[in-house]
Amino acid sequence: MPRMIVRPKELDLTSPGRRDYYVALEHDSIWGDHLIPLTVWVGPAAQPGKGLVCSGSNHGNEYEGPVVLKNLAREIRLDNVLGRIIFIPVLNVAAFKAGTRESTLDDGVNLNRAFVDGAGKIPSLSGITHRIARFVREYIWPNVHVVIDLHSGGMVARFAPCASFHPIDDPEQGKAIEETARWFGTPLIITYQNQTPGLLPSEAESLGKITIGTELGWGNAIHPRGVQFGRHGVLAAAIHHFQLRGSIEPFGHHADGTQRRVEMVDRACFTVAPFAGHYEPIVECGTKVAKGQTIGLLHDFDHIDMDPWEAKAGMEGIVIAQAFGAVIMQGQHIAVTGKIVW
Repeated sequence: MPRMIVRPKELDLTSPGRRDYYVALEHDSIWGDHLIPLTVWVGPAAQPGKGLVCSGSNHGNEYEGPVVLKNLAREIRLDNVLGRIIFIPVLNVAAFKAGTRESTLDDGVNLNRAFVDGAGKIPSLSGITHRIARFVREYIWPNVHVVIDLHSGGMVARFAPCASFHPIDDPEQGKAIEETARWFGTPLIITYQNQTPGLLPSEAESLGKITIGTELGWGNAIHPRGVQFGRHGVLAAAIHHFQLRGSIEPFGHHADGTQRRVEMVDRACFTVAPFAGHYEPIVECGTKVAKGQTIGLLHDFDHIDMDPWEAKAGMEGIVIAQAFGAVIMQGQHIAVTGKIVW
């Protein structure tokens, strides 16, 4: 089926059938457009305001999500769709083409900090990244109740694979989110602090949507296990929230009982580099550690005879993430330890 190039207002997210689009948002640097790939399926049981959206490449150098959605777009058959499913394999095309976390070649903005007041509407917030946020707000949010934002560590950090969400005040919403997250099969389910402004998941959660994030890989690579976790979680969410026919069995750490839920909601979780240097991890992500246990060593090669600084766990728990690259800036989070909930 040919992919139609349309402006946002020309999108049809309600009529029965499958449609493949490029959503065109004006390009600031060339006489042309940024083209965001979007596929929508609408089945016979679709309801207003109900549906599932899944996006990849919120950050442009995180690749498991785009691969998961590109593959599933070839796999899902319209006959099996009950409700509304929307896939956006590459949400931030500006960053994706640059191969960077932010939209480096354009406005330099991090899309996962762009969901702020006035995004895409006022002159100071009118670059492509804020206009993507506006597009999501105006055209996607009104049509879905389940939101999955597939992330990986890029060049920032190496993670133990996880599905994630913020602490939720509404018990019913929180229960639905946690259960949806478990079906990704990842070794960890993480709740994390919700103080950072402009996050896509924070806005979706605040609107009452069942919202899941992930960390499925690292290092600007495509990790096979991360792709497997992502695929299974997206399909399970579509089935369990009645947007797709079928049944699905538990997978991975969800199936074998080794899945753990951890929290990283206070400052003690974060081990911060006191000086610039080179980081040597000495335990793997996913390792259970005691409070004060040495996780890694920060070396100062300008002072070659100085003992390395010991990066210690700020609490008893599980190492969620560590710096991926060896070169560390002062103030960088070089290790994150999560408190075990269950």
